Amino acid sequence: MGKSLMNPIIGVIGLGNMGRNMAATLVGKGFSVIGFDLSDTARQQAEKQGIVPANHLDDIARQCSVVILSLPKAEHVEAVCLGDNGLIKQLTSGTIVIDTTTSIPEMSRKIANAFAPQGIEFIDAPVSGGPAGAAAGTMSMVIGGKLDTYHLVLPILEAMSSVRVHVGDVGAGNIAKIANNMLAAAHLITTSEALTLAEKAGVDPSKVLEAINAGSGRSGASQAMFPTWVMNKAYDSGFTMGLMRKDVGLAKALAQNLELNLPMTMKTAELWQQSAAVLPDSDDFCCIAQCTNPSLFAKETK
Repeated sequence: MGKSLMNPIIGVIGLGNMGRNMAATLVGKGFSVIGFDLSDTARQQAEKQGIVPANHLDDIARQCSVVILSLPKAEHVEAVCLGDNGLIKQLTSGTIVIDTTTSIPEMSRKIANAFAPQGIEFIDAPVSGGPAGAAAGTMSMVIGGKLDTYHLVLPILEAMSSVRVHVGDVGAGNIAKIANNMLAAAHLITTSEALTLAEKAGVDPSKVLEAINAGSGRSGASQAMFPTWVMNKAYDSGFTMGLMRKDVGLAKALAQNLELNLPMTMKTAELWQQSAAVLPDSDDFCCIAQCTNPSLFAKETK
């Protein structure tokens, strides 16, 4: 079967909580999807969700006109795209690669520049909304890349997400996502501090959270994260402390590379790094609230 953007076969590389759910959402919207992951278990889980499992990268490269990456870090994206047996050796002209990883702009530009002479297009499109948003197709995406390439894959992006913002050229999506996650990381801490202040002053923190969400201090942390994962002590968002530490580190590194004086960014990065002493990378990222007030936010132990 030949490649086509009119009725594309989509390849998804990285079948973790995000990638597998994105792939399953596309299957549910009528797309043909092939998925690859190094983990046998991940491929088996994907197959149960209607995704055709691939045993090798070349299965993706041979059949797919659009390839979606959902990988942990920039170095994984580089290895998959530019490694000895990477996509650059296997994809054909006209293929479009969509990277949903929270990566770094320099890496996205490096890969796009390497792909360009071979007629392969690359856009960075990091996502927000977690595994639940990926499964429901309600993620938000911030996108960097050529505008015409964006429009070519827009039907696919629309099937995966509810909100899309084309920010600029390749790398711009990653910059927007790094800025967003730095704010989310800070808001988790400042919201927990505000509720600790309320509790110690003798006021019901759940009522104060309601008041904050009716006022100018509200944020994604107060409106979604605290009601869904913190106040009920569920801590099951599907996004880990380790991943947020990585993203906050990216914000810190970007500020340092640009020689910017951003004290709140630096303090946020410091607090997230310090939390590693009591919260392992495997914990849910909303557990950062426990550092402010363990008696209020920590799970009860039996």
